Amino acid sequence: MTTTYPFSAIVGMDGLRLALLLNAVSPAVGGVLVRGEKGTAKSTAVRAIAALLPAVDVVAGCRFSCDPAAPDPSCPDGPHEPDTGEARPARMVELPVGASEDRLVGALDIERALSDGVKAFEPGLLADAHRGVLYVDEVNLLHDHLIDLLLDAAAMGASYVEREGVSVRHAARFLLVGTMNPEEGELRPQLLDRFGLTVEVAASRDTDERVEVVRRRLAYDEDPEGFAARWAADEDALRERIAAARALLPRVGLGDRALRQIAAVCAGFEVDGMRADIVTARTATALAAWADRTDVRTEDVRGAALLSLPHRRRRAPFDAPGLDEGKLDEILRQFEEDEPEPDPDPGPGPEGPDSPDDGPDGPGGPENPGGGPQKDTGDGAGEQAPPAAPEPSVPDQRTGEHETADRETDSARADGDDGAGEADEGTGGVGGERAAVGAAEPFRTRRLDVPGLGEGAAGRRSRARSAHGRTTGARRPRGTLSALHLTATVRAAAPHQRARGRRGPGLLVRRDDLREAVREGREGNLVLFVVDASGSMAARTRMSAIKGAVLSLLLDAYQRRDKVGLITFRGADAELALPPTSSVDAAAVRLERLPTGGRTPLAAGLLKAREVLRVERLRDPSRRPLLVVVTDGRATEAKRAGGPTPVERAGRAARMLAGDGVASVVVDCESGPVRLGLAGALARELRATPVTLDELRADSVTALVRDVRTVSNPRRAA
Repeated sequence: MTTTYPFSAIVGMDGLRLALLLNAVSPAVGGVLVRGEKGTAKSTAVRAIAALLPAVDVVAGCRFSCDPAAPDPSCPDGPHEPDTGEARPARMVELPVGASEDRLVGALDIERALSDGVKAFEPGLLADAHRGVLYVDEVNLLHDHLIDLLLDAAAMGASYVEREGVSVRHAARFLLVGTMNPEEGELRPQLLDRFGLTVEVAASRDTDERVEVVRRRLAYDEDPEGFAARWAADEDALRERIAAARALLPRVGLGDRALRQIAAVCAGFEVDGMRADIVTARTATALAAWADRTDVRTEDVRGAALLSLPHRRRRAPFDAPGLDEGKLDEILRQFEEDEPEPDPDPGPGPEGPDSPDDGPDGPGGPENPGGGPQKDTGDGAGEQAPPAAPEPSVPDQRTGEHETADRETDSARADGDDGAGEADEGTGGVGGERAAVGAAEPFRTRRLDVPGLGEGAAGRRSRARSAHGRTTGARRPRGTLSALHLTATVRAAAPHQRARGRRGPGLLVRRDDLREAVREGREGNLVLFVVDASGSMAARTRMSAIKGAVLSLLLDAYQRRDKVGLITFRGADAELALPPTSSVDAAAVRLERLPTGGRTPLAAGLLKAREVLRVERLRDPSRRPLLVVVTDGRATEAKRAGGPTPVERAGRAARMLAGDGVASVVVDCESGPVRLGLAGALARELRATPVTLDELRADSVTALVRDVRTVSNPRRAA
């Protein structure tokens, strides 16, 4: 059996340790989401807390961990006999990112159900996690259909497995703990709200702490059992304190004054719904119990808000979760002025009323528990005094365009052999560069689809064969049958009933009769943006609008679960600013910092896109690409003696992409009274759908073709 790294041996990470301990004291808090960079021992801390959880009483032999004091009346293993309870350690069940639906909710044997009339059910991970911890590493990479199942189970406290009229239900109440690296993509808001608390972790920059982390980790790797034995006394003390706080929790009073403070804080941060108020109240109560007090104080409300509100506050798209501690203190200060709080007597705990920690060796947080991004120093522990609470991290807000718009000119020649017309498009003449401008306010875009029927990763953009969606046909099963097509099965079995000697009303079904449903849903695509950042795009209002449009498309890609990549071209060449990734946030950051100026190497941008798509086709052949070219269509490069013009080179590159069968959209950024129509010509070479900035808006009066199609086949218009 593998020895778990001791929880009390972890260095720093005060906010994370406190959040996990509060959930151990009060599972009603609702779990915790741990956000942080790679290599910060997020998983180590989560696995370590499971060893500290109190044992649970279960019905002996029940696969669904029923409580012998109140067994589930609908338990598939029931009914249960009285006085059959036994104690076992609390479980921590890990949900792999690539798990199947049957592995999560359980598998129902359709063949036996139809042929023998028996409900043969194999429990899944939700059943294993009942009354324990369900841990999801890299939760932001979890497939959408698994997230939907988690949401249903978390909301109802039960899991339902239904297969063509045959259903099984069992209780599924668990503590949901997830870890994620924000660089790999954000989490859906619906699942984000299901986590009671959230903490940010980052590797320590303190030399002494980093040394201690390495020292302890090496000692653990060399002798796990011996290392755990050295921390056994601290682990036992933690278990006892958790048990004592659990016993005290029902006696903690949450007075009207504390409730009004919580309501004022949640209203001040404009959180959606009432779950934030409820979670904050439960967390404040758990903080008081952890501090060995029976009354909830202002410091408990503050600490609870820092843990429960960062991921629930309203924020602009692509802003990271966070909480302005200055604003929080101002709200509480105003409340104190309106309704002064009398000085309470110190609590009975050994530490006094102001600190939930038990000294430098204790597991509690600092005096400001959970505040802001926490130091996560890996696998070392609390022998050192907790570091001072970090400064509040307030995400930058996009302010849009602040500078006076420059006058835009579109009088350059179409071929642009010598680039002379670009001298006044950047601040430094030919090849000059303008500073980055802010993006305009994003808007809801119309959906752009890849034509045909794909088989890529589950998403919400293009049509694809999938395990979920509307049924379009039937076929013989391929492997284990999970999606029965009942009508096709009956049709296959009906002609053989007399030969099989059927006498009663029941239908005699054999394995060869079974048919599985063929379903059509939606897939996520690779959306590769090719953005013109040359001098012809550099007018302030124009570039701000273009960035706003690309930002809107990025937001749409995030909602449709696409991978995204970003190529920019300006000056003499094209650059892969962001390799294809699931982190739409990273693309938004690259876009925001994008400078403009110089010539327009359109051909280089298109060729770079072709190379990126070629590599991605080898890495992920099932994910179909959608190329989005954002340009005014101009092409100006350094003149090559005797060679083709820049426009001709761009046309040749476009035809190569079209020959590869790449579905494309050209966002025409040309504006002004005089239009050259170069973007439209590029769209024809690419066999792409041309879209203006106005047509890109979902609320535009202009009708936009929904499916990307070739110009040569207009009959495919939706």
